[in-house]
Amino acid sequence: MAKVRTKDIIEKFNLELISGEEGVDRPITTTDISRPGLEMAGYFEYYPAERIQLLGKTELSFIHQLTEFDRASRMERLCTDITPAIIITREMEVPDELIEACEREAVPLLRTKQKSTRFSSLLTNYLESKLAPTTAVHGVLVDIYGVGVLITGKSGVGKSETALELVKRGHRLVADDCVEIRQEDVGNLIGNSPELIEHLLEIRGLGIINVMTLFGAGAVRSNKRITLVIDLEIWDQKKQYDRLGLDEEKMKIIDSEITKLTIPVRPGRNLAVIIEVAAMNYRLKKMGMDAAQQFNDRLHDVIDDGETED
Repeated sequence: MAKVRTKDIIEKFNLELISGEEGVDRPITTTDISRPGLEMAGYFEYYPAERIQLLGKTELSFIHQLTEFDRASRMERLCTDITPAIIITREMEVPDELIEACEREAVPLLRTKQKSTRFSSLLTNYLESKLAPTTAVHGVLVDIYGVGVLITGKSGVGKSETALELVKRGHRLVADDCVEIRQEDVGNLIGNSPELIEHLLEIRGLGIINVMTLFGAGAVRSNKRITLVIDLEIWDQKKQYDRLGLDEEKMKIIDSEITKLTIPVRPGRNLAVIIEVAAMNYRLKKMGMDAAQQFNDRLHDVIDDGETED
């Protein structure tokens, strides 16, 4: 099922539909936008017909210099059965040959008041957001001191209860139970909540609570970039856990690798405080202050000094 259709961009950018109304349900499959300059000159060898075609002042002024035959021929070749739309910028006058060709081939011919460069940028950003690779992860996403922390773990380990404590401590909930993630670029993962469960938190024994109603609008946000994954697991005495923080584990989501920390869970551990500190420590590392590495360097210096004295 197509994520974006031509009618979606008509509604989003309030575009004027001139002709080709039958094609408004055509799917848009790529974020690339074409400015068909060479095609206007008659070179269609590598014409990217599957892209939205954007005609601005330069293209239209060239079209008007063509003979009537060439104009009709090239407008006809511009309209294919996979072209999602042809958009005229600056609210310029549209050649009759293009209107007729779009009507015959059911290619939506649209018009906007905006300039070509500005509109191209807005449309590209919109399509990149809508057509970005997506996935869903079982977990909780919380904004802690500006760090998007994805809390994962098996069902019943305490993810939602920890998120509730974090909200009480002034942090913001993005999503509980199911986190929808889209990759806008490699290394740039944006998480949000499905619309059905937005602002809701499930606490076993208590049921569903509305975080925004209980704690106010400042306790929630609609989306957040994910930069840290914290995996909660039941404490295993046989397992060796990282005690220094020198080894950085990664978790791959779509095509992006995100820093991952594994925190063992057992009675008496304040997970909310631990996760809060983990987020602050992550920010410090990004600023170049790595406490574990500094300790390790000092330890090596002490060892080296001891060996020198011997």
